[in-house]
Amino acid sequence: MNIITQIIRVFVSITFIFSGFVKLVDPIGSSIKFEEYFGADVLNLEFLSPYALQFSIVLILAEIMLGVMLLVGFKPKLTVWSLFFITLLFLFLTWYSAYFDKVTDCGCFGDAVKLSSWETFYKNIVLIALIIWLIFRVYDIQPFISETLSKRISLISLLAFVFISYYVLRHLPLIDFRPYAVGKNILEGMTYPEGAVKAVFEDTWVYNVNGKDQVFTTEEKPWNIDGATFVDRKTKMIEKGYELLIHDFTMEMDGEDMTDILMKKEKLMLIVSYNLQRSNEKGWLHIKDVTDKAMQNGYTVYCFTASTNEEYLKVKDKYDLDFDLLFCDETTLKTIIRSNPGIVTLNKGTISGKWNWIDADDINFN
Repeated sequence: MNIITQIIRVFVSITFIFSGFVKLVDPIGSSIKFEEYFGADVLNLEFLSPYALQFSIVLILAEIMLGVMLLVGFKPKLTVWSLFFITLLFLFLTWYSAYFDKVTDCGCFGDAVKLSSWETFYKNIVLIALIIWLIFRVYDIQPFISETLSKRISLISLLAFVFISYYVLRHLPLIDFRPYAVGKNILEGMTYPEGAVKAVFEDTWVYNVNGKDQVFTTEEKPWNIDGATFVDRKTKMIEKGYELLIHDFTMEMDGEDMTDILMKKEKLMLIVSYNLQRSNEKGWLHIKDVTDKAMQNGYTVYCFTASTNEEYLKVKDKYDLDFDLLFCDETTLKTIIRSNPGIVTLNKGTISGKWNWIDADDINFN
């Protein structure tokens, strides 16, 4: 029985460490998921949305630390009971997502491993069963090393994880699991392999028009409505098939799709800001300097945003920017880069560089 307990102990601890780590390197991704859960059409806890990032960091740190503590055997009773309650929370959220078809990807393994809502729910069923075993056999969970060393490892791990979360929030994710990572080609991510059966998706858009949230189809192009502001986008798979890594990327200018033209450019710089009103004002001072240098070095530069042209003109005039606007969906822009504003360079569709605006001075154009 003790051998079984130790196997379960190691399996559960590694699962939580892995799950916590892939989210720790990109906590903003988890905060976006929290915003989805807090939304009016899911848990209707919109008053918590401004604190989504804080929630994500606390939960990530708790998840990965409990995995470490279980592995080294530090405070086993506190650890296994904490694991039980945190998994119970995950179990409820994933059941809610799956049953009501609300948040189709809970992000339990970040962007590293994609699971459907029901797959995640069943995974949590297994985890909670294993944790219950550990609760009943908690006396078998002893430190593999001395208790003092277990305590020190736990403390050092916590400090290291806090530092990592601070670093990635200030810069960019340490590991980029998304299809827009440096070195990935956007056109290849949008191309079906020969003979592949295409998956069919349907997008519905929620835009606020004249103070009211309204639902639109893609064909209605609500982003072209004067005064309309983006609220949400929902993607539903109508028919299963090969799912493209990138199926929602567009570069629109005045209603015209410029994607094919711009993906042929060797020197393209995109200043990505999913929402101009929420962007960091200090960032635009850095953006002004780096874009001027980029254009002097032959780069074509655009602002890549989901905001309206009127909102961009205010920013453009305020910071004396010398480039035009491209439109893209807000959700896609959040996926491309975790900085607002952020800087992305491309060479014939391949992402050659990504920077937080804080690191704009580090860009070398040689």
